[in-house]
Amino acid sequence: MFPGAAADRNVADYVLLGAPLDVSTTFQPGTRFGPDRIRQHARTFDDFDHHTGLRFSDLGVHDGGDLHAWDDAAEYIGFLEGMLSDVRDDGALGIPIGGEHTVSLAGVRAFDPDVFVCLDAHLDLRSEYDGNPMSHATITRQALDVADRAIIVGARTGSEDEWERASENDVTVIPPDEVTAWTSELQVQSNRILDQKPAPASNPVSTSDLDLDSDSDSDSDSNSDLNLNFDWGSVFGGDVYLSVDIDGADPAFAPGTGTMEPFGLMPREMHDVVRALAPHCTGFDVVEVNDRDDGQAAALAGKLLRAFVYEHAARSE
Repeated sequence: MFPGAAADRNVADYVLLGAPLDVSTTFQPGTRFGPDRIRQHARTFDDFDHHTGLRFSDLGVHDGGDLHAWDDAAEYIGFLEGMLSDVRDDGALGIPIGGEHTVSLAGVRAFDPDVFVCLDAHLDLRSEYDGNPMSHATITRQALDVADRAIIVGARTGSEDEWERASENDVTVIPPDEVTAWTSELQVQSNRILDQKPAPASNPVSTSDLDLDSDSDSDSDSNSDLNLNFDWGSVFGGDVYLSVDIDGADPAFAPGTGTMEPFGLMPREMHDVVRALAPHCTGFDVVEVNDRDDGQAAALAGKLLRAFVYEHAARSE
């Protein structure tokens, strides 16, 4: 069980579901061990969160264990989507714990977001990989069959065709060297929205009727060029699904993943993005942790999962 996730399923506000799918990993397999690794390496974390003043064990989190995966990824994703839809219909937020990134597709289909935001080293905009359209390398492209747009934070590699697809209007790529500035303004815009319209966790903040201006008058003057060029309504204009692919982190901090990519994000940058977006999200997952390190990737994934729950729950206090 994930530490502190002992709430009864019938009254839970958050339901964790391990999704140990490991069939299309293209380099180092092992995501089948991801959910248990994350649970194991979260055991040392304090229950209390000083950012929100909340205790994780008080937040109505239930761990539903692992949903055994099999080789037919499309069939498994359909099964997982059904399980997450049941959680949604019960008024709770289902959180898949991967497993390869393909499992995010189940969450996206179950929660039907307007915007898919992912922390990821890779664009994942391929139509297929080695002839397999249900590959973890196609997840963002498939998410766009549901969501209106995708924002890929920390991406630093992709094929020529993927970069061409990323240049279309429904995709925004925030490269690693712009993430700190982007996140700083993300926090300003998020706080502005939350100050205008506090909302319970079961009804995350929607911002279509709020004062949201890409030409911000915030105090982050150093980001003025970014403010002018980025459409913040594309982030906060509807329901948001946030997916954390742990390979978004630099492999120096999270080597336990299938396809490491150097020059990545700092853990603190990922933490800031998760905390800023959590109150606006209707869906969340963390994926691509495997067993090929000493627990660094799993510990980071567990910490980000907890950060999401703390910040999301804080809006219901």
